[in-house]
Amino acid sequence: MATVKKVKIVIAGEGGQGVQSIGELLAEAAFQAGRQALYIPNFGVEQRGGVSIAFVQIAADGAIGAPKFQKADLLTVLSKRAAERTKGYLKPGSIYLYDESAVQAPTIADQAIGIQGYETVAPEGFAKMVGTAAGSPPEPPTAAAIRTVGIPAAQIAKTELTPRVFNIIILGAMVRLLDILSPDQVKAAITTKFAEKFRQNPELETLNYKAFEQGLALGLERELSSSER
Repeated sequence: MATVKKVKIVIAGEGGQGVQSIGELLAEAAFQAGRQALYIPNFGVEQRGGVSIAFVQIAADGAIGAPKFQKADLLTVLSKRAAERTKGYLKPGSIYLYDESAVQAPTIADQAIGIQGYETVAPEGFAKMVGTAAGSPPEPPTAAAIRTVGIPAAQIAKTELTPRVFNIIILGAMVRLLDILSPDQVKAAITTKFAEKFRQNPELETLNYKAFEQGLALGLERELSSSER
């Protein structure tokens, strides 16, 4: 796959799923790699329990252009409600990445999905609110011109790693699908952003790197399978 020159990305989910960390890490990796990048966070009216959206643009060369955009090259959705809120950003040729897991959310507050502590959601009602209760993953679009890629990120995070690194699995898959940043560039951004947390908890560092590698592998696997359809 040839490296793309410019991408427009929308990431959407619920508070507690690490949406903004994904946006920040992509922008940080782009800056460190000498690319042009723009990251704009957008939160729901509710401070807790609202849909969290991150808008990211990355240009391998040249300028970004207007900060706002109407259509995305990659739309990543992490809950049913977020999928409904952002489906208008899809266009012919868009990649639609979604979490296909159908699992109950954690019930312990400090293990709420997402790595950043300030984006936590009260554990009661989390699964119902964000659409991750059993049997209710976000539904992918049906338009033939849109490439859909589903990965069981929440399931893997819960059963093999820790729910706290759910968003890093998603990030890994995005990096593989986007092909505008190398895995090493994004891994360096993870190291920079969470340096203090990793210093305090070396196990978290290992888990994040494992999650990122899992996401890369899933992104490649699902990309190949989708291209064969």
